[in-house]
Amino acid sequence: MYNNTKQRGPSRSSNYSSGGRSGGASRGGFSSGGNRGGGRSSFGGSRGGGNRNKRKSSYERIDVSRFISKSTVVEKEEIYLPTHTFGDFKIEAKLKLAIANKNYIYPSPIQDKSIPHSLEGRDILGIADTGTGKTAAFLIPILNKIIKDKNETAIIIAPTRELAIQIEKECNDLARGMQIWSVVCVGGAPISAQIRGLRRECNIVIGTPGRLLDLVKRGEIDLSTTRSVVLDEADRMLDMGFINDITFLLEKTPNDRQGFFFSATLPKPIEKLIERFASDPVKVMVKTRDTSKNVEQDVIRINRDTNKIDVLCDLLDKEDEFKKVLIFSEMKHAVEKLSVELIKRGYKAGSIHGDKRHNDRQKTLLKFRNNEIHIMVATDVAARGLDIPEVTHVINYEIPQTYDTYIHRIGRTGRADKKGVALTFVG
Repeated sequence: MYNNTKQRGPSRSSNYSSGGRSGGASRGGFSSGGNRGGGRSSFGGSRGGGNRNKRKSSYERIDVSRFISKSTVVEKEEIYLPTHTFGDFKIEAKLKLAIANKNYIYPSPIQDKSIPHSLEGRDILGIADTGTGKTAAFLIPILNKIIKDKNETAIIIAPTRELAIQIEKECNDLARGMQIWSVVCVGGAPISAQIRGLRRECNIVIGTPGRLLDLVKRGEIDLSTTRSVVLDEADRMLDMGFINDITFLLEKTPNDRQGFFFSATLPKPIEKLIERFASDPVKVMVKTRDTSKNVEQDVIRINRDTNKIDVLCDLLDKEDEFKKVLIFSEMKHAVEKLSVELIKRGYKAGSIHGDKRHNDRQKTLLKFRNNEIHIMVATDVAARGLDIPEVTHVINYEIPQTYDTYIHRIGRTGRADKKGVALTFVG
């Protein structure tokens, strides 16, 4: 545990170590092309409302000892022995070739357990953490459908812009050369470009609930014949207040749709939503332990006399350890303020949060991935879904609202059998 009182830097009562470091001629598809000036009002109240604006002091109920877990050896997760290879799946030869070109041979547990059922047309309920291979688990069956019938369409709903864009990248990798087109529809990006994409040939729409709702109300997306629907990170969308938007979108799809519902947890509202819109789903549970064995966790104790930013900088100055750092704060303005201060102090830092322009968020994320900056300050938009390689440290500059959020935050490090460190400021 770290303890810091009046001195500038943290005094350490224990040591820790850090680890290593889509176009074409219109064929119908989604766009109905009408009602261009349709209303933007959100179904069921202000968009993204609900829980988003309720600032709860949940951290007062989190036992600080849960932020401490000492580990000095990288432990590999128990090896899962798949019952299939990707070559065993009853999918089109060109899709098998695309999978092989990505050097995928053996499916992950959730892929191995869900893909055979989804290829039979069954609905899937997947309870799984980030990083378990969920994206390919729903993309492979959907792409296989579209290869067989180019009139097939799918909608994939994700909680954040970054996750939606990441899904599209995986989709494009798998569908390269197959004349299967996708469009990302997210808030913060120009809607006119998204509308143009929808009006061309389009098989797959990937987006965030608010923007998708807007486009449906404008008449630019017609879900009446969309028979593949994906909810990714459903519990996160509930947390963000999107439950009414999601319900509205699902109601626009036909009764004979196939649903892929993925969530790390299954809160009651999501369970009821799935009961309403899924038909006898196959339940696949692939939950790992709460926190990765590869992430060493500790706290940094501070008090009101402590200069918090100085303590943070003392840590970041240890460049041999803190090589690639993701710092979480709660509020958008606090994230931007911290990022600006770090840049002033000479650190290569950037920020992503909801008030930042879409293009700026993507540029910052790309720079962080490519090690052009070594520190990224973020709200919880970066806590789920994003696969950023070689993050050595996650620092919770502010305690998260819930322990579940904490788990997702620190899951950005200690990936792929590498060791990571998570530090939480408490006081």
